[in-house]
Amino acid sequence: MIPTRLTAALGIERPVLLAPMDKVADARLASAVSAAGGLGLLGGGYCDREWLDEQLASVSRRVGCGFITWCLARNPELLDVALDHDPAAVFLSFGDPMPFADRIHEAGVPLLCQVCTVEEARRALAAGARVLVAQGGEAGGHGTGTRSTLTLVPELADLLAARSPDTLLVASGGVADGRGLAAALCLGADGVVMGSRFWASTEAAVSAAAQRRALASSGDDTVRQSVYDIVRAADWPSHYTGRVLRNDFVRQWHGHEQKLREDLPRLQEVFKNAKDNDDYSIGNVIVGEAIGLIDELEPVEAIIDRVVREASSILVST
Repeated sequence: MIPTRLTAALGIERPVLLAPMDKVADARLASAVSAAGGLGLLGGGYCDREWLDEQLASVSRRVGCGFITWCLARNPELLDVALDHDPAAVFLSFGDPMPFADRIHEAGVPLLCQVCTVEEARRALAAGARVLVAQGGEAGGHGTGTRSTLTLVPELADLLAARSPDTLLVASGGVADGRGLAAALCLGADGVVMGSRFWASTEAAVSAAAQRRALASSGDDTVRQSVYDIVRAADWPSHYTGRVLRNDFVRQWHGHEQKLREDLPRLQEVFKNAKDNDDYSIGNVIVGEAIGLIDELEPVEAIIDRVVREASSILVST
């Protein structure tokens, strides 16, 4: 047990949250994290109502729900679907949370806002966020990639101490073991979000071929890029990039995005076929730098038990 302000505020036993990874963080994975004492968050990033209804109806524990904010703006009824199920939290990332904040507050649900910069943190505070999630560029998937977890977390801790001491802080990006949890707490965070570590769990909705490829990689094998947004026609704002495993497709097209666009219909078909056939020399594997800290697939409960045990040992000895 590592009691923090986060565990008290969210009614959980361990200060560990599941990153709401799009479709990977489904009912099974989110429920497993909550059952192990953390907080599971469904990954509603690009989801439709059918998927969200199905997942919310399938959870075996109380979980939260995460959304990509600019996607939610295009399909705002998804927030109502989530709120109708009394989620443990709503986690918003990548965009302005203000248009959704009042509905979340009125429902009595904690609002967690993931931020990549100090300016984004200020906007989240203005929206009444209960928890700021400080995402460093080490993280897998999307972000601005402009700050590291090591410096962003303490800077935001200082900001909150001065301006909003009751607002909680969670570290995200590069955390995959007890060392990361202990470090985050020492930097002023109240807990952590983990993505890649849970992506490499037995409960994750991830292709076994993708997991095998990732476990054979190091953090050096990841890169921030936009080629997959182009080939998937994912209309991400230009200041966001996504960290993935470097592969043949990335090597060919990263830095040559205009040429990719010129041959887009053909390459979209190539990408689709690769995904359908588990060909990850072309298909995207979305993990962060922390993949280099992960050697094997494990059940969620074992992961959380070990992370908390390691962190407790480190904190007691310091």
